[in-house]
Amino acid sequence: MPKMKTHSGAKKRFRVTGSGKLMRERAGKRHLLEHKSSRRKRRLSRDQVVHSANLKQANRLLGR
Repeated sequence: MPKMKTHSGAKKRFRVTGSGKLMRERAGKRHLLEHKSSRRKRRLSRDQVVHSANLKQANRLLGR
């Protein structure tokens, strides 16, 4: 059976930490930033661990 190909969109959106967790960026930091508070923009900047409910699907897309 041939190797599974990594989903090109998924590899741009997720990164794997040293301990094996999947990280993602928060939505809402791309545009229309003028009216958002600095506190909100700072909070949106931080990476987030992928939720356990979505972990199986994300791992499948990444070929893990």
